[in-house]
Amino acid sequence: MDAMEILVIILSTFLAIFLLVGIILTVLLVRVTQQIKRITGTAERTASTIESAVTNFTKVSSPLVIAKMVKDEFNKRRK
Repeated sequence: MDAMEILVIILSTFLAIFLLVGIILTVLLVRVTQQIKRITGTAERTASTIESAVTNFTKVSSPLVIAKMVKDEFNKRRK
């Protein structure tokens, strides 16, 4: 074996190692991307639910606040 054959063996070994590491990292990246996608979907649904709840609360609370203000004014005028 001369130096060129040893160099080819060393380089092919490192190439195989880097290829294996690249495949493993790609698989992990795909898994993390899927988890992020699920989390953002859940966060979007939660934000939508909270937004609709706040909208419904605003629709109910506005008339109640106005009624309370009118009632307070009537009570002030009576006294």
